[in-house]
Amino acid sequence: MSPSERDPDAELLEQIGRQDPAAVRSLVARKLPRLLALAMRMLGDRMEAEDVAQEVFVRIWKQASRWHEGDAKFDTWVHRVALNLCYDRLRGRREDLRDELPDEVDPAALPDARLEARAQHERVRAALAALPARQREALVLSYYQEMSNLDAAALMGITVDALESLLARARRNLRAQLAGSGLSKDKS
Repeated sequence: MSPSERDPDAELLEQIGRQDPAAVRSLVARKLPRLLALAMRMLGDRMEAEDVAQEVFVRIWKQASRWHEGDAKFDTWVHRVALNLCYDRLRGRREDLRDELPDEVDPAALPDARLEARAQHERVRAALAALPARQREALVLSYYQEMSNLDAAALMGITVDALESLLARARRNLRAQLAGSGLSKDKS
């Protein structure tokens, strides 16, 4: 494997495999924001997202010495672990995700535009949470995690055509839900 083809995380993983705490800090700084964003969008709960991210890093610490470059891209493995942990938590929930959205009141006086943006964000978040899990996963990986269709499909263990089909259904479902909530692209 040429140096240009080397996994960008390979050297850090080798150092982590040798129990180097500085390498762990570096990897956490590199991966934590995206892992938190992924878990937050999948679970809709900041504390649960932090727990998932923490568990991912514990698994990295334990598995780093056994990871072999070339078996899979490290970033793909990390995302798969995070998604699996999110699904474990979603399966463990008894209540409907749509009922978990907090009714927070911001004590500060906000301009109308900021209030409307927040309301729009909440409608989108609720619509995303209401999607079937695989559709939500496809959207989160493609749009929020900015993965290519090829990478997202590989991570989900499906073909690119299947991913594109999931994305089309997810967008259609989101449009329908958002139209029902009064949010559409045609509204200003």
